[in-house]
Amino acid sequence: MKCVFVLAAALISPLALADVYKCVETDPATGQKRVTYTNAKNPTGCTRLSRDLPVSSVPGPTPRPSAPASTGAGFPRVSDADQEKRDSDRRKILESELAAEEKALEEARTALAQEDAVRHGNERNFQKKLDRLQPFQAKVELHERNVEALKRELSNLR
Repeated sequence: MKCVFVLAAALISPLALADVYKCVETDPATGQKRVTYTNAKNPTGCTRLSRDLPVSSVPGPTPRPSAPASTGAGFPRVSDADQEKRDSDRRKILESELAAEEKALEEARTALAQEDAVRHGNERNFQKKLDRLQPFQAKVELHERNVEALKRELSNLR
């Protein structure tokens, strides 16, 4: 089987190296020129195309090394006192959000514990209990992620 494939490839490869001709013909009825490309040379209006033409694609522009972003001359400057006030305001806001989120987390944990303690008679299958508790667990996980994000945000402040 491999021999047949190799033999077929060897027989086809010379066809890939055949000369290509560009023929320009004029249509007698309309007078328009028609361009055709073929591997058979016609005696009229055909020219052989070179096999060694350069690649016609143009390489893309080379990326310029990026300079660090600079503030423009007209860009407003903020005084150090104003910036410190903004930073302290932001810290206060984040701390209040963190306190509210921690309170919501404790409430969600309490609701989960209360719901976990309740037994329903139709929950003989453990999966039914897990399905009932799933929204409560999702709420706890959401508040935990929010608390982590707020703590991370507070640690990134100057």
